[in-house]
Amino acid sequence: MNTENAESYIARLYSGKTSLNQALYRAATDLKTYGPVIDDDVARLLRVLIWLTRPMRILEIGTSIGYSTACIAQTVAEWGGTVTTIEQDEKASLQARANFERAGVAGSIEQILGDARTVLPQLDAFDFIFLDVDKRLYPPLLPECARLLKEEGLLVAEDTLFPVINLDPKWHDLIPPIDEFNRLVAECPEFESTILPVGDGVTVAVRKAQSV
Repeated sequence: MNTENAESYIARLYSGKTSLNQALYRAATDLKTYGPVIDDDVARLLRVLIWLTRPMRILEIGTSIGYSTACIAQTVAEWGGTVTTIEQDEKASLQARANFERAGVAGSIEQILGDARTVLPQLDAFDFIFLDVDKRLYPPLLPECARLLKEEGLLVAEDTLFPVINLDPKWHDLIPPIDEFNRLVAECPEFESTILPVGDGVTVAVRKAQSV
């Protein structure tokens, strides 16, 4: 299958949707230097997974300017759910807040400014976790993600096909930690998981219910 043709076809199919659009969201953002944000195909996948599982409490690790956060919040607002999002960059966090206000989703979002490695131990009990932070943090954050996630909750991680895609050389140092993370998730007895070839790879893992 020609993946470029498939991606173009899918993009055309969904171009008229009224949900948030990444290009327009970024164009309206005053801050010009910030961490990468998800593509529209990943945003659609997130919305579908959230609609399927209908979580009430979502944790996002890595806000950037808040495009993924806004997409998630827009979805969970349908049934009164909330999003807690963590970002270490103060400028990006402030810009995200302005973006949330403009998108009309600020009321469903709790922002936390800080390093996820110190913030996560202070939190508890989420139905859904979206991981899209510095890729070098993926392996050390996995145990806390497993602790925080309720049984039958979903862990979704972005950019997990970095080891096999045509990646810009400036990002090659991120390949080893992503490969380590992928192996840890695949071998973890607490998760049933797979990697979907959407965007730069999306891991979807469900935390198994513990047998009595």
